[in-house]
Amino acid sequence: MIPQARQLANAAAYKLDPAVSIRRRPVAPDATIREVDRLLRATARAEDRHFWFRGFRWFATPLVRQALDGRARARILDCGCGTGANLKLLGRFGAAYGFDLSEVGLSIGRQAGRRCAARASVAAAPFASDTFDLVTSFDVLYSLSEHEEATAMAEMFRVTRPGGHVLINVAAMNVLRGNHSVLSHEIRRYTRETLGSNVRRAGFAIERLTYTNAALFLPLAALRTLHRWRGLASEARADQEIRVPPAPLNAVMSAVLFIESLWLRWFDSPFGSSLLCLARKPR
Repeated sequence: MIPQARQLANAAAYKLDPAVSIRRRPVAPDATIREVDRLLRATARAEDRHFWFRGFRWFATPLVRQALDGRARARILDCGCGTGANLKLLGRFGAAYGFDLSEVGLSIGRQAGRRCAARASVAAAPFASDTFDLVTSFDVLYSLSEHEEATAMAEMFRVTRPGGHVLINVAAMNVLRGNHSVLSHEIRRYTRETLGSNVRRAGFAIERLTYTNAALFLPLAALRTLHRWRGLASEARADQEIRVPPAPLNAVMSAVLFIESLWLRWFDSPFGSSLLCLARKPR
């Protein structure tokens, strides 16, 4: 635990509440951090307008609302927040904080006015135990080794208050591995069974577990089968996967995902390119 003076300085630097930011942990070597910088730069150019990111926000928002259930003064933590773009969404429901390994991602966020984020590893969260009403992890776990994933899940459990929730989004279905997997340094894609097992092993009780982006499944399956047949692209070329498509196509795909998000408010999808899990920490 860092001394109180350093604790307050760290909190002030990132506009964090010193009651929740209590210790600084070592971060990974620079070589590890640089691996995600290209992805974060590409993400920053796309996350406001790209249909996938719009769809993700439409899928996640009802589950955030369900987790917090009108709770006043909720505390929310985004683990591996990247550029911090999702803090804007989470901030609608309470005081939202985040942390990430990449100084590039944090710098992009600060330039956009997002300052409630610190630099740290998902395997060593610099926050007090039993602090947050909702802890999120969006498209992070699939890029970690099995040991790191288990450690990150244990940290998420630790910082969630008893009765609080965790919301996790990961890549799904191995048949959809393609060029995007190179850009995101994807180690694995999940099934309902594998993600559900890992969440329960960490100590959480699952409340909702569904695939998303089902509407995109057939075109994605065809495209990514072609990627694998031709050989996956180099990382320098893979960022084409996250570029915003022409406006008419982007609008059509956005509309398709919005309709799917309405359906997912009542039903779970049996397939899709991502998995979204809401789980609770027992009291």
